[in-house]
Amino acid sequence: MTASPTLMLQETEQAASVVAKMLKEQKPVFEEIAGLFASRKPALISTCARGSSDHAATFFKYLAEIQLGLPVAALGPSVASVYDAPLQLGSAVHFTVSQSGASPDIVAMQRAAKKGGAVTVAVVNVTDSPLGNEADIVLGIGAGPEKSVAATKSFIASAAALAGVIAAVSKNNEMQNGLDHLADALAAVQVDAGNALENTLAEKQSLFIGGRGPSMAIALEAALKAKETSAIHAEAFSLAELMHGPMRLVEKGFPIVAFVSQDQAYQHNLQALKHLESIGGNILTISPLDLPWSQIKTPATGSALLDPLVSLGAYYRIIEAVTRRRGFNPDKPLNLNKVTETV
Repeated sequence: MTASPTLMLQETEQAASVVAKMLKEQKPVFEEIAGLFASRKPALISTCARGSSDHAATFFKYLAEIQLGLPVAALGPSVASVYDAPLQLGSAVHFTVSQSGASPDIVAMQRAAKKGGAVTVAVVNVTDSPLGNEADIVLGIGAGPEKSVAATKSFIASAAALAGVIAAVSKNNEMQNGLDHLADALAAVQVDAGNALENTLAEKQSLFIGGRGPSMAIALEAALKAKETSAIHAEAFSLAELMHGPMRLVEKGFPIVAFVSQDQAYQHNLQALKHLESIGGNILTISPLDLPWSQIKTPATGSALLDPLVSLGAYYRIIEAVTRRRGFNPDKPLNLNKVTETV
C-alpha cells in the first residue's frame, strides 16, 4: 500500500500553479509599484521579515541591487516593537514579507516605516490581515492555506512576487521572460528517489549549503529546511565566504550542497567548489547546468537570476524524502513542546 503524500510534498507541487496564478492576477500591482518607483525615485529600499519570509526578502535584496542599483536595508523587527526607535527613511519604499500578516513586530515595523516617511508594500499571503490592511500597497501571493510546518509554496510565491516587482521596475526583458517560464519550469521538476543528494543527507548530521548572489538567499532557505524538518545541522554561506573561516570544518566526505547558476558568479563558484573538493569536500549540486559533481539537474527559466527558485523546488522534494527516511514527519514540528509563531 502506497503512503499518502505528505502535506509538504503536496504544497511543494502546488507552487507552480500558485506562481502562474499570482503573476497573472498581480500584474496591475506590479505596474502600480513600477509607477511608484518612477515617480518617487527612492534612494533606498527597506525590508522587514522573519524566517523563510526573510530569505525571500534576501532574494529580493540581491535582485534589486543587481538590477536597480538601489541599496536594500533589512530592518530588524525589534527595532520598532522592542526598542521603539524612530526611523528616518525619507523617500524609501518599504517591503514587508509575511505569510500570515499577523506577527505583531512585523506590523509594528511597517507602521514605523510609514511614520518614518516610507511608502509601504505588504507582500503577504493573508491579504485581509493587520499587515495587509495597513499597507499602502498590497501584493498578494495567493498561496492559499499552508498546513505543513515547513513553508514551501508560500516561499516560492513570495520570492516570485518580489522578482515580479524587480522585472516591472527595471523593465528587464530577460527577467520578465524568466518569470513567464517560471511556473512551467517548476512544474517540470523531476527528482529520482534515492539520488546521491538524498542518500547523503539521510546519513549526515552536518553540512554546508552554498550559493552566491540570489542563490545565497536560496541556500539560507535550504539550510533552514534541513534543520526544521530533518534535524540536520546545516549552515548556509556565500561560496566566497565559505573559502575563509568555515572551510576549516571541511574534511574528507564533508557534504557541501551548492546552488549554481549561469550568472556572473558562475566561474567564481566553480573555482570555490573545485578547491573545496580538493580538501575533501563531497560536492553535491542543484543546477540547470551540466556540472562535474553529483548533481540534481533542474529545468531552466531563461533567467539565471531566477533559476535558483526552480532548484529550490527540487531541494524541497529531496529534503521531504530525507525527513521521512530519518524517521520524522515533515508536516509536524520536531519539538512539539516549543510554541512557534507563524510569520
